[in-house]
Amino acid sequence: MEFFITQHNSLTLREVAEVKTLIAAVAIEDGLAPLGEHVLIHLHHGGDQDAIQLLARNEENELIGYLHLDTTDTVAGPAVEVAVQPDARGQGLGTAMVKTAETLTNGQPIRLWAHGLNGTAHFLANALGYAKVRELWQMRRSLFTPFNTCKVPDEINIRNFVIGQDEDAWLAVNKEIFSLHPDQGSWTREDLEIRISESWFDPAGFFLATDSHDNIIGFNWTKIHGGHQHGDHQHPEMGEIYVLGVMPGSEGKSLGRALTIHGLEYLRDHGLPAVMLYVEAQNERAIKLYESIGFNHWDTDIMFREN
Repeated sequence: MEFFITQHNSLTLREVAEVKTLIAAVAIEDGLAPLGEHVLIHLHHGGDQDAIQLLARNEENELIGYLHLDTTDTVAGPAVEVAVQPDARGQGLGTAMVKTAETLTNGQPIRLWAHGLNGTAHFLANALGYAKVRELWQMRRSLFTPFNTCKVPDEINIRNFVIGQDEDAWLAVNKEIFSLHPDQGSWTREDLEIRISESWFDPAGFFLATDSHDNIIGFNWTKIHGGHQHGDHQHPEMGEIYVLGVMPGSEGKSLGRALTIHGLEYLRDHGLPAVMLYVEAQNERAIKLYESIGFNHWDTDIMFREN
């Protein structure tokens, strides 16, 4: 198969539509989206001015491959996510795109995300000899099976996030809770507002735990995606514990459990059949909490690094 690869710092609306069609085709074939949320938001909103995008086309000028090269993290290094049209697999296209990306990083080793153990990027990383450096578990739970309630301490109140009021306070708490987390803890006001503008956002599913002075000490941000409304996720509509955190010093009050169950009740009341979440594979404390509430390991996203 003949193909050619072009490099872009930005895409036209037509090219974005082509990429989204490609992502949907891969998601249908593999049962999961080939790209992470960060890349999908970039496509929707045109962020990451320093990102490089590679488009691969066949002789008929049809888009058969897409690669997103994020060069914004000067500490961890450049990160790549890639999608290859199902009919174009096994012919060297994925390897050619990653090798092209390697020439654009000024010698910095590339990090390659593979979403799901059965995704093609996982096999591509192994074929390239990349080393596994990070694992992110996806856990799921049925919402048809019961779960125990968990009483919130009397001095703590759970309320909804208020747009135009809680942004800065939430960002400060998020930064402190996830100070060691490379993705979540660095969110800016723009990062938050972009997600608030997404079609799935609903403040009714964004819960804040506050003390007697209305200071935020924990939160559970839930999400509903999938189904016909969100084509990037080719699976039936499902709930998600999107981001959950408890402030240091507020542990020992079962606040994480209470917030999780509060979110599950909200998602169940919307008639959803199941709920998912992501958690670092080495975060044994969080995994133990989720398993005690009925979550099970479903799949694994893996970050590989170029040797």
